[in-house]
Amino acid sequence: MSLPACFASPDAAPAALPLVLVDPGTFEAWRGAQPAAVVAWLDAHAFSPKSGAPLLVPGADGRPAFALAGVSDARDPLALAHLPSLLPAGSYRLSAESPVRPEAGQALLGWGLGAYRFERYLKPARAPARLVLENAEAGESEAFALLKAATLVRDLVNTPTEHMGPAELEAVAVRLAQAYGGQCRSVVGDALNDQNFPAIHAVGRASHRAPRLVELNWGDDSHPRLAIVGKGVCFDTGGLDIKPADGMRNMKKDMGGAAHALGLAQLVMALKLPVRLQLLVPAVENAIGPNAFRPGEVLATRQGLSVEVDNTDAEGRLVLCDALTYAAEAKPALLMDFATLTGAARIALGPDLPALYANDERLAADYLAAGEAARDPLWRMPLWRPYLSYLKSNVADLANSGASRMAGSITAALYLERFVPEGQAWSHVDVYAWNDSDRPGKPAGGEAQGLRAAWGLLKARFGKK
Repeated sequence: MSLPACFASPDAAPAALPLVLVDPGTFEAWRGAQPAAVVAWLDAHAFSPKSGAPLLVPGADGRPAFALAGVSDARDPLALAHLPSLLPAGSYRLSAESPVRPEAGQALLGWGLGAYRFERYLKPARAPARLVLENAEAGESEAFALLKAATLVRDLVNTPTEHMGPAELEAVAVRLAQAYGGQCRSVVGDALNDQNFPAIHAVGRASHRAPRLVELNWGDDSHPRLAIVGKGVCFDTGGLDIKPADGMRNMKKDMGGAAHALGLAQLVMALKLPVRLQLLVPAVENAIGPNAFRPGEVLATRQGLSVEVDNTDAEGRLVLCDALTYAAEAKPALLMDFATLTGAARIALGPDLPALYANDERLAADYLAAGEAARDPLWRMPLWRPYLSYLKSNVADLANSGASRMAGSITAALYLERFVPEGQAWSHVDVYAWNDSDRPGKPAGGEAQGLRAAWGLLKARFGKK
């Protein structure tokens, strides 16, 4: 397997500069064991063991003898994320004499996440520093699969809509199916109506790029069935209830739920989780045109419920409801969905903490525990069913939105729950899929949030015992 540019194979170790890691708890003891010249160099540069700028320490010949870096918590997946861009270009290997040694998988993941840059249109000013992998099998490890999945999510979300429309999202699913031995099919354009996906068709019909439902199937029929659904609104103008300019600026990321679903599906297949996977991506562009769906219209849905369109900018739940209904028809052991669904979730929890909804207490507890174990947290929000009154319609079974601005993320989740059969285990993650600013391991732009948590949940639930 080819390695990203931020890694070097183990045979590069002899020529690589040793990297010594310290933290506030180990620094003083390590410093006290160093030669006087090294101590003087550290003091001259006011080196701090806290996570920050690394320091090259010279040997007797004046050339760097090793690199020294501080970490705050070696168990944090992002402990090394600041180093690829702060260390000078070149190759580094974790020193056997380092008082702090992250687990190999954590080091790989954090280094790779920190080195990531979206390079499709703008090449970075410099190459990242390279970490020498400890063994030749690292490219087949779970950590490497997690890094690849997170990179896929980031790349998809970062790609502008002209190069990431419904057909391009479909092409990603086709590529994954071909790579891992799955089967992919799509229902496109007017065939959505013919095959009873009317809500997906209604949302996407105004675009010059045909809406579609993309379906990938993989795995053994004898294994438990897992359904993953991702909102694939490739651009959201808001429809006829058009967004203001600042609200529309980053709407290329409104397919972030689909990106997460594709990334998680890639993990399932790459790591051969013993499940029967069904991935569904309703892929549309919520555009404005003469045949755009309108406020006040009553839409049909696959489940048979009628939905009054209160607001065309609440379109994600409309495409998801048909896909959720379809996924539930096969009675999966678990039904999961991911969506950049509401700004209300960001108001409640901020940009970094995805909102988790689940209709099963054990499922919710396991999901939260997996997030805590992976240092990839989510926050559970309530399916407070009295708030369904906010979605009341006088002319249809329910509305897709309502006049009240109260509990917007909860009401969106309650809408989705109406399309999940009673007794069907289901989770919904309302995710931002974006970093507003640059931080170590979290570059500005598209982001995978809750992906490691979701994988931890699936591994615990379906993995080989």
